[in-house]
Amino acid sequence: MSGAERARALEVLRRLDVAMPGARIELDFTSDLQLMVAVILSAQSTDKGVNRATPGLFAAFPDAPALAGAEPEQLWPHIRTLGLFRNKARAIGAAARRIVEVHGGVVPRTRDELEALPGVGQKSAGVILLQQGVEAAFPVDTHVGRLSRRLGFTRQLAPGKVEAELRQLFPVELWATGHQLLVWHGRRCCTARAPACERCPVAELCPKRGVKRAAGQGGRGAMARR
Repeated sequence: MSGAERARALEVLRRLDVAMPGARIELDFTSDLQLMVAVILSAQSTDKGVNRATPGLFAAFPDAPALAGAEPEQLWPHIRTLGLFRNKARAIGAAARRIVEVHGGVVPRTRDELEALPGVGQKSAGVILLQQGVEAAFPVDTHVGRLSRRLGFTRQLAPGKVEAELRQLFPVELWATGHQLLVWHGRRCCTARAPACERCPVAELCPKRGVKRAAGQGGRGAMARR
């Protein structure tokens, strides 16, 4: 990527930061274990939905041994409002057992060890590491991947390849901020089906790759593919 493109990308983050200075993770947690569980539960679910479910779950199963000793069916009443709750219950129990058996009941703090936990993939490990404050990462969820392509930061589809290019594009001190800004912008403005280009703070910097003109609409709010 050229120096001009890198400068554009940095300006995109600067403007997003001005528009959303409070961007932060929206999952509620008070420990590494609660963070890990909340991240697992957030797959194909909203953060608000997860935050409604976790207080009861954490009250009933307050630590790794309690989760490790629970049958998946015991977790269901607390998380059945979330998508894929049966699979998530199995993953949480299996992850907790590994934490107890391999890590002495403490959530690990290295990427390899986190990714070895059931239910914790590359993106989830990156989010956990960022919140733990132990390793820089630029986790790529659906929002970060979609916006990175629309904004012309990458043409890659695989999350791992997208993250590799984002790491090359931005200095390491902006990885955490960049991740969170793209997540917030993807949820609040640059949505998958109907990006609100008319109120986007970076519209004039965005090539809008993959954004098609809506039928019967024109103008800045429904920009054609460039």
